[in-house]
Amino acid sequence: MALDAATLALVARELKTSLGDARIDKIFEPTRDEVVLHLRMRTGAARLLLSARSGSARVCLTRETFENPPTPPSFCMLLRKHFTGGRLTDIRMIDGERIVFFDFACVNEMGDNVVNTIAAELMGRYSNIVLVQSGRIIDALKRVDFEDSDIRQLLPGLAYTLPPRPDRPLLMQAEPADIVREISQRGLPVAQALMKTCGGCCPALCREAAFRAFGARDVDADRMTEEESAALEAAIAQMQALWRDGGAPTAVVSEDGRPTEFSFLPLTQYEGGARLVAYDTYSELLECYYAAKDKAVRLRQKSKDLHKTVKSMHERAVRKLAARREEQQQSEASDGLRVFGELLSANLWAIRKGDKSATVTNYYDGSEVTIPLDVRLSPNENAQKYFKEYKKRRTAAKLLTELIAQSEHEIAYLESVLYEVESARGEAELGEIRAELKAQGYLKYYKVKDKKQKPADVLRYRSSDGFAILVGRNNAQNDKLTLKTARGRDLWFHVKDAPGSHVVVMSEGRDIPDTTRTEAAVLAALHSGGGAGGAKIAVDYTEVKNVWKANGAKPGMVLYDHYETAFVAPDEALAERLRET
Repeated sequence: MALDAATLALVARELKTSLGDARIDKIFEPTRDEVVLHLRMRTGAARLLLSARSGSARVCLTRETFENPPTPPSFCMLLRKHFTGGRLTDIRMIDGERIVFFDFACVNEMGDNVVNTIAAELMGRYSNIVLVQSGRIIDALKRVDFEDSDIRQLLPGLAYTLPPRPDRPLLMQAEPADIVREISQRGLPVAQALMKTCGGCCPALCREAAFRAFGARDVDADRMTEEESAALEAAIAQMQALWRDGGAPTAVVSEDGRPTEFSFLPLTQYEGGARLVAYDTYSELLECYYAAKDKAVRLRQKSKDLHKTVKSMHERAVRKLAARREEQQQSEASDGLRVFGELLSANLWAIRKGDKSATVTNYYDGSEVTIPLDVRLSPNENAQKYFKEYKKRRTAAKLLTELIAQSEHEIAYLESVLYEVESARGEAELGEIRAELKAQGYLKYYKVKDKKQKPADVLRYRSSDGFAILVGRNNAQNDKLTLKTARGRDLWFHVKDAPGSHVVVMSEGRDIPDTTRTEAAVLAALHSGGGAGGAKIAVDYTEVKNVWKANGAKPGMVLYDHYETAFVAPDEALAERLRET
């Protein structure tokens, strides 16, 4: 659900109380629609998240750590220019609007004291972050020009104006009797009538008012009795009183542990079918509700461009392989050219220069065959032309065999990179993949722009028998893990005929029991391109001494022999249990 104006007002009130006279220390923009302000106060430090993402727009304090891009985006640089060092003077809202204004006392380039404002507009897909000074827009995270809207533009230099809002009573502030009187004119169920009539509230809040008044009964607004109208008034008044007192931040959690709704009060309509979880602060509530969803979206945004690039390379390699195989088929069908040359050589006496074709007997099978001729060449030159074309195609067929093998290896390598991009868990891992592609010549290397990322560590697990199990995150880690870290009798695992991580069980000179072998095979299946679903997957395993790298092989590509194969199903619960923190 979206953050409605009633709940947002309480969030803003809580932030104003907790942040006090905070100063901006650092500013980051981890993704294109999120800004994080690092604030310092007398009581300590805090991080304020401003999110303009359409599905999870919000403002709240956060404890989450973010991976920031190597180069700050232009909007982040503009924020740093105008707001770094600014002291928070006020957090305010306009009744019924889903906009929070953060006012900061700052010093401009000329050394004058100014008040700069961050307007966090949290309006679903129209969410935005706008920087304002003296009533005029400095810039907006998402610029809105005349092509996007003919009502309200958000461009540098224009006067900042509020978005148009229907003149409707606010559910949490209007008189309950006036609300009931107005909805009684609508021939709709009470919850729908409240949603159509009132502003500043979400559908869950309207349903809650109806549920508190009538329980699970469906009541039409225009057919309410006096007793039902009084019950609805009382329910709305009760909710308003709780709202004025600051509310009780509560989330609705489904049976599988996933938050499905939240509000400033307990949503009793869900009792019995779900669990109501209370939080101490609204920031904790919003963090809990949006954290998992946002993490996936952030990573998808960061990996989108890289995934598109690698996928394009893979598709190009597949097309090249198909073209080479077709050319190879044509080259291998060259025996007919040799036969034509031999037949022309045997019948030179019967052919004259200038003939367009020659019909001769094929002494291989006794049939009559017509051979096309070049009228500009003599009979012998025509025969030599066929022999020359035959040799050319035979040579091409040998070269194409090598080129096809190269294409197949390239496709397998790019498939492994695609899997790595799809399963990457952060900017550090994506940075390593980019560096690998640059080293292989797939991406250009820009010395000035590229900054070294701190390398991500391998995934570490501990088997039920106490053995360390290491899992590579990308091809570079796979090579290092298999060829340098592991030794002789350590066991090496890899999913069969599919891209995936190298998994190594560190034996430390001991015999590795079957339980550990099975757990390592499960981890190999889970960290592979064939690891989706619950079907069993073939995983090859052997001692590390039986694994080697061919000359010129691409990162992560190895050969192995003397192996066994286990069939296991991926198990995330097992991986979570074995993982070392």
